[in-house]
Amino acid sequence: MTAALRTENLSRRFGGILAVDTCSITIEKGKITGLIGPNGSGKTTLFNLITGVYGADAGDVYLHDVRVTGMKPSKLCHQGISRTFQITRLFWDLTVLENMIVPVRQVGFRALISPGMLRSEEERAMELLGRVGLEHLKDQPARKLSFGQQKLLEFAAILMSEPEIVMLDEPAGGVNPTMIRFLMDLIRGLNKEKGITFLIVEHNMHVVMDLCDHILVLDQGRKIAEGPPAIIQSDPAVLDAYLGN
Repeated sequence: MTAALRTENLSRRFGGILAVDTCSITIEKGKITGLIGPNGSGKTTLFNLITGVYGADAGDVYLHDVRVTGMKPSKLCHQGISRTFQITRLFWDLTVLENMIVPVRQVGFRALISPGMLRSEEERAMELLGRVGLEHLKDQPARKLSFGQQKLLEFAAILMSEPEIVMLDEPAGGVNPTMIRFLMDLIRGLNKEKGITFLIVEHNMHVVMDLCDHILVLDQGRKIAEGPPAIIQSDPAVLDAYLGN
């Protein structure tokens, strides 16, 4: 197995709560990996530690065996890791097309909205907007999009930096079944065509079991199980974590 991303004994405490407890995971290059667990199990905190949103109290993060612990999110983006959030983070008064340029412009807000968008940036942005079905909305302010369209825009925008690893936090949350199927096909297509590695936090078990090659399970900040979907579905430790004794 070739590791695209791994953590070693990663820990983070919030006051008296140990949100992530000596957690070690490995994400295989070119695979779609799911990260599941009951509410409060530490999934999003682990995401935030990996992507530099939070600092770790202990442990390390490695990208292709290079230590990136504590690296700022913007720097990690340039190193090949991009992510979405449970609550979409867009510039609501900028257009759909302008929002696409945010991930590739590390130059401040004034430069972002100034004239001079590079032709290559616009062409790539329009290609990606076409892929997610938003090209006809390129001049609309982001705030006018539906919730599902906002998720698609955030997803398309993080692809602007041509990431090797894409981390999605609840991509199916709050969207209708048709949109969920579209997102799943989009992820599969990008994985197959571009070789993008995906790490996905998701509560929708139908999505996880159908989409992912490999699944990691957290409970109380620790990894309690991992394996292919068929094994995870019947793992006693996983069933106990979700259902209790």
